[in-house]
Amino acid sequence: MASLLTKPGTTKLSDIARHVVVPKGIVSTSWPAVRDKCAQLGISFRPWQHGAGRVILAKRADGKYAATIGGTGLSIPRQVGKTFLVGAIVFALCLLYPNLTVIWTAHRLRTAEETFGKMQVFAKKARIRPHILKVVLGSGEEEVRFRNGSRIMFGARESVFGLGFDEVDVLIFDEAQRLRDMTLDDMIPATNQSRHPAGALLLFMGTPPRPTDPGDAFTRMRTEALTGEDDDTGWVEFGADPDFRPTEAPAPLTAADWAQVAKANPSYPEDTPREAILRMRKKLGPESYLREGLGIWDEDARVGVLPGWADRKVSTDPPPVAAIGIAVSLDLEWGSIGAAAPWPDEVDVVNVGAVDRRRGTTWLVAEAKRIQDKHRCAVVIDEKCPDASLPGDLKEAGVSVTIAKLDDCIEACSDLVNRVKDEKVTHQNTQELNDAISAAAWRMVGDRKLWGRKQSPADISMLEAVTLAAWKASAVYDPLLSVY
Repeated sequence: MASLLTKPGTTKLSDIARHVVVPKGIVSTSWPAVRDKCAQLGISFRPWQHGAGRVILAKRADGKYAATIGGTGLSIPRQVGKTFLVGAIVFALCLLYPNLTVIWTAHRLRTAEETFGKMQVFAKKARIRPHILKVVLGSGEEEVRFRNGSRIMFGARESVFGLGFDEVDVLIFDEAQRLRDMTLDDMIPATNQSRHPAGALLLFMGTPPRPTDPGDAFTRMRTEALTGEDDDTGWVEFGADPDFRPTEAPAPLTAADWAQVAKANPSYPEDTPREAILRMRKKLGPESYLREGLGIWDEDARVGVLPGWADRKVSTDPPPVAAIGIAVSLDLEWGSIGAAAPWPDEVDVVNVGAVDRRRGTTWLVAEAKRIQDKHRCAVVIDEKCPDASLPGDLKEAGVSVTIAKLDDCIEACSDLVNRVKDEKVTHQNTQELNDAISAAAWRMVGDRKLWGRKQSPADISMLEAVTLAAWKASAVYDPLLSVY
C-alpha cells in the first residue's frame, strides 16, 4: 500500500506530516492523472502536496475512491497551501471528467468569497482560460463554468448554501472545524446520485476547532481515523508537537520555535515567509496561534501535558486522604481543593482527586480547616497563589499549612507527569480535574516547566491543587487516616 501512495524516490508524506491515515484496501490512485493534467496547465506542487493528493484520490479494486464513504480530512494550519492543492485537484478533475459538479462550501460568506477569488485566479491562467466558459459573479453563490459542462459552485453554509442540490460529484467542506452535524445531514445526500465513475469525492479541510466552535463532526472524524475505528476515511494532519508552547510575545521566536513552525508548516520557508508566520502570531493571539498557526489540537495539548492520564482512572473508593492542595484561578473567580493519598497496599502509587471547586475564594480557609481537623491531613498552597492573602489567612485560622515555593511547584509538576508516565498515580475520573487537565498549558521557567495559569485558556486551579496534594501526600502518609 505504501508504494502506491508514495512515488519511489520522493519524500514520504508520513515523514513530514504528524498523522497520515489511509483507508483500507487501496490498490491505486488517480493522483498521477491529476498531477499530469495540472502540469499541462502550468501548475506544480510541493512534495507534501503530492503525498496528500495520492491519499485524497486513492482507489480500491472496484475503481471507487477509497474514501468515498467516509471522506478525507485535512487538518492543516493556515498559510500552508491546502486551498491551492484542493483547488488544483478540482480544476484538473473538472477538465478530466466532463459534466462534473463540484460544491465548495465554507462556514462564513467571507471565506467562501476569498476562496472564490483564489479560484478566479486559477481560471484566468493562460493555459486554463480557454477551458472556461464563464465565471458567474453572485452574492454568495459564485460559480466557475467549464466548456465541457463541468462546474464549481461556491457558497457559505451560514447562508444555507448547498441545500437542494443533487448529482454532486465532489463536495468540499472548507472551515470544517465549524461544520455542524445538521449541515452534514442536509448536504451529504446531494452526493448519493453522483455520476462520477469513481464515486463521490468528499473533502473536509480546516484547522483544529476552538472550544466555542461546533467542531464535533470534524473532531469525531479525526478520532475515528486516528483510533482505526473507520476503514473508509482518510486523514492528513500537519502540526507542531502537542506539548510545544512558543515563546511568549513580544519576545522573539527562538530556533526551537522556528523548528516547530517548520514541522507544522511544510510550505515554510519556501512559500510561506517568516513575516507571514510572525503576522499570524501577532494577530491571532496565543491560543488561536496554537490551533491555526501550529495545528495543535486542544485534546492533543492535554494529552501532551499528561499523556496516559485517561488510562489511570479507577472505579474503587479512594484511599484515606493524606494531603490536600489549595489553588485559585488567576482572576480569583474560582477556588479549588484537591486531595491525594498513597494506596495502603501499594504506597508508591498515589491516588488523586477533586474535593471541591466553588466560586470565589472566601470559603477555602474554613473548608481547609474543617478537612484538616477531621482527617489530620497536610495542607499545601503555592507561595504565589493569585489570592495573596490566603497563606496568611490559613495560618491565622490555625491550619498547619505548607507553603510551596517555585522550585517546589516545578518539582510537583514534574513528579505528577512522571507518576502518570510510570503508572504510579490513579484517579476517580472526576470532571473538575479532567476539565482542568484539558485546559492546561505549560509555562517555561528557564529549561524547566510548570502549569501556566496565564498560558491556559481556562481555569486550571483543580489541577494545581491536585498536583500540590500529590507532591505532599507520600511524605505524610498515615494508614490510620479516614477516607475523605
